[in-house]
Amino acid sequence: MGKVVVLGGGESGCGAALLAQQKGFEVFLSDIGKIKEKYKNVLKHNAIEWEEEKHSEKRFFEADIIVKSPGIPDTIPLIQDLKKASVPIISEIEFAARYTDAKIIGITGSNGKTTTTLLVGHLLKKAGLNLGIAGNVGDSFALQVANESHDFYVLELSSFQLDGIDNFKPHIAILLNITPDHLDRYANKMENYIQSKMRITMNQTSEDFLIYCSDDNNITMNLKTQAQCLPFSIKENQEQGACLNNDEIEININQESFNMNIQQLALQGKHNIYNSMAAAISARILDLNKDLIRESLIDFKNVEHRLERVIKVHGIEFINDSKATNVNSTWYALESMTKDTIWIVGGVDKGNDYSSLIPLVNQKVKAIVCLGENVDSIKAAFENLDVDMLFASSMEEAVNQSYEHATKGDAVLLSPACASFDLFENYEHRGYEFKLSVRSL
Repeated sequence: MGKVVVLGGGESGCGAALLAQQKGFEVFLSDIGKIKEKYKNVLKHNAIEWEEEKHSEKRFFEADIIVKSPGIPDTIPLIQDLKKASVPIISEIEFAARYTDAKIIGITGSNGKTTTTLLVGHLLKKAGLNLGIAGNVGDSFALQVANESHDFYVLELSSFQLDGIDNFKPHIAILLNITPDHLDRYANKMENYIQSKMRITMNQTSEDFLIYCSDDNNITMNLKTQAQCLPFSIKENQEQGACLNNDEIEININQESFNMNIQQLALQGKHNIYNSMAAAISARILDLNKDLIRESLIDFKNVEHRLERVIKVHGIEFINDSKATNVNSTWYALESMTKDTIWIVGGVDKGNDYSSLIPLVNQKVKAIVCLGENVDSIKAAFENLDVDMLFASSMEEAVNQSYEHATKGDAVLLSPACASFDLFENYEHRGYEFKLSVRSL
């Protein structure tokens, strides 16, 4: 069968190694960092050869396929050298898709991916369909292809995962929005990032569907697809797709229409109208019952760490939006606030431009708590506003400062607008630390 080298020993890498072994490849997994104990145990249990804290590079050049973790940039010298040597480098998504005949619903966008993925999964499960949910959520796609048999996969796809596809083709692609994010990985060029997101539709044919936000110029100006297009909008009517009419979502597909009042939606806020529209269109493509769609959009429970109301302490509400790892995501969080807000922000700044947040900060924020060491750009963006600025080097300190600064009726919002890797393992770890600190008040 040949040799597969897997670069990265996390969720996707471990899953890819298992699938490759199952398909008869000789497998070697390598991680320049430390591999978590739970993944080491899986590799040992399955007798997969692995190494950590080093790369035996000679072996990489002997590989027939390299499956690369989405966390490893294409720009590093090792990857560039492998490409020059014409060693095929693909993502775990591409690799796993080669071994399943399931219909794939792929979801990408700068914001709302996880929520929409889980919402589509909720709709399909409620309809009794046999599906797996993977990509950036749950068990890896490759692991599920290796161990389970599904008719459908709902995949949350990042631009990094899409960068590593060749033939991957979702039957239904959902493109929610494209706003600046991860520009450090794209030579600080927005056009590179946009093209990366557009790859979700590059292999689609006229038998496939592309659901996209027609209110987003970055999408509409770059739309090239063979797929059947179903746009959604809250600004203008759509003959095919979804639109908003007087607080009613209206979905039109194949001369059939479906309506629902936005007050009934489990997910509130403008961004969630978009997410709900996209999910509902995908459900109608699959001919799901309208009453079931309505019921699913009403009883869906949102994802942890996304505008998650934790508890009230002495009348002060604490909200965990740790999943907001970019400015646009934080914009939605601040926009949804109805109380005076103490805003906790900061982390690893990916070249953020905070200027779009200034009107909302002026309107809603009474104090900013800058968390972490990398806060110069946050300070520069907001120091001229009439807002108190505080600085914290740990989550516990940030929560305590927020609590001391807040009065009854205020809200404390953790919405970092940054990646978490300076103080935390990931955004989940950051969210858990926030909740732990809040409950310790």
